[in-house]
Amino acid sequence: MKNLTLFILFAFACSFIRGQEVHKNRVVILTDIEADPDDTQSLVRLFLYSNQIDIKGIVATTSCWHTSVVNPESIEKVIEAYGKVQPNLLKHEPGFPDAKTLSMLVKSGLPKYGMTGVGEGMDSEGSDWIIDILEEDDERPLWISAWGGVNTLAQALFTIEKTKSKKEAKRLISKLRVYTISDQDDSGIWIRANFPDLFYIVSPGDDYASATWTAINSYVKGIDNATISNRWIAENIQQNHGPLGAIYPDVAWGMEGDTPSFLGLIANGLNDAGHPDWGGWGGRYELYIPDFSKTKDGGSIVTIAPEKRAIWTNAIDSYSPYIAGEYGRSVKRDTVSFVNDKVTLWRWRDDFQNDFAARMYWCIRSYDEANHPPVPVLSHPDQITVKSGENFSLDAFETTDPDGDSFSFLWFNYPEAGTYKKMIKVNGAENVHSVNFTAPVVTKTETAHFILRVTDKGEPQLSRYKRVIVTIIPN
Repeated sequence: MKNLTLFILFAFACSFIRGQEVHKNRVVILTDIEADPDDTQSLVRLFLYSNQIDIKGIVATTSCWHTSVVNPESIEKVIEAYGKVQPNLLKHEPGFPDAKTLSMLVKSGLPKYGMTGVGEGMDSEGSDWIIDILEEDDERPLWISAWGGVNTLAQALFTIEKTKSKKEAKRLISKLRVYTISDQDDSGIWIRANFPDLFYIVSPGDDYASATWTAINSYVKGIDNATISNRWIAENIQQNHGPLGAIYPDVAWGMEGDTPSFLGLIANGLNDAGHPDWGGWGGRYELYIPDFSKTKDGGSIVTIAPEKRAIWTNAIDSYSPYIAGEYGRSVKRDTVSFVNDKVTLWRWRDDFQNDFAARMYWCIRSYDEANHPPVPVLSHPDQITVKSGENFSLDAFETTDPDGDSFSFLWFNYPEAGTYKKMIKVNGAENVHSVNFTAPVVTKTETAHFILRVTDKGEPQLSRYKRVIVTIIPN
C-alpha cells in the first residue's frame, strides 16, 4: 500500500511538472568559466534545474578577468558529472536531458576581449548559435544569461543588423532578454547604446559592491547567514552527494555570483521572468536611466560610461523578516527592517538554498528518501478585482505536498511589486490557509501583489509560492 501511494503521488507530481513545461524559459548561457570557480558552481546548480529551464546553449567566453582564452572543456567536465546522476534525477521529476544532449549545446566564443572580438570577420560558433536559436520557430523569448563578457552576444547583434532586413532584425532582437552579471567587458555598454530597445537587466559598471546580484553571497548583519557558509556548502552540496556535488569547487572570491542570472527563470510560482519589477529569486529590478556617474571603479579593465537609455537595474525593497515563534502563533514579524536593493534577492536566499540542497539529494536518493516541494493551490483566480475599502479573502485550502509532509502557510503583501506602495496588512493571522484583507481607499485604479509562501516540514524544508494580483478600483 505504501509503494502504491508513493507511485500515485509521484505520478501526480510528474503530471504537474508536465503541465508547466509550456512555460519553460529558453536560455543561452555565456560563461567565462575558469576565470573564477563560481562559474563551475553555477553550472552545477543550473543542471539540477535543466528540466525546468530550457537550456539552448552554453557558450565559453572571455571577460575582463579572462581576456584571451575560452574553456569549453571545463563545461564538458561538469556535464560529465551530471550525466552520472541524471538517471537518478529522473526518479524525482521528469524532463532532465541526458548528458549527450547538453554536450551538443556547448559552443565557444572568440578568445578575444570585448570589442576587439566584435565586427567584420569576428563571427564564432557561439555568435552563430545565438542567431540559429533566435531563428527557430519558437515564439518564446530567448534569455541570454551572461556570467562573463557579452561580446559573443554583441557579435550576434552586429551580424543580425548587417545581414538581415530591418524588419527581420527587429523581430529577432525583440525576442532577446538579457540578464548580465554586471559589465565584464566593454561590449555591454556598446550593446545598450546601439540597441536601445533591447531588454537588458544589469547593474552597470564593474563596481560589484553596488550590484544587486552580490546579495547571493553577501553576509548580512542581523539575519542567519548559515546557508551561504562554507560549512553548509560542504555538508549539503560537496560531500556525500554524488559526483555532481563532488565537482562543486570551494569558494574563492564569492559563492555563485552568476547564479542570480537564471534563478528568476525557475518555475516556482513566485518568479515571472517577463516582469523583473515583480521580484523573485533572482532579485527585483526597475526600468530607468541610472546615474552611475559617481560609480566607483571596481578595479577591472571595463570602461565605465554614462547610460543613454533606460535599463532594468537595481530596485529597493523594505523588508522585515518573519521569524519562528516558540509559543502561540508560529510566526511573527521581526523587529528589524532592511531597506536596500540587496534585500530584493537575499530575502529568498534560504528558500533557494534549501531547494538546491534538496535537489542535490535527488542525485543519490530514491523518491521516498528525499523531499519534494509542496504544491500550492488557490481556491480562486490569481488575478482579482475589488473595490476601494472592500474586504476580500484569499484562500489555498486545496494545497498538497507530494511526500505527505505537513506544511505551513504564510501570506503577505509585496508593496514594491504593485502600484500601491503602502503595506496592506492581513486582518488576523497570516499563517492560515484562508486570510482576509481590507482594500485601501484609492482615488485611482491601483494594483497590489499578495504572495502565498507554502513551506513543508521535510528535510530540507522546501517552499513554493502563489502570487495574487489584486486590482483595486475607486468607488
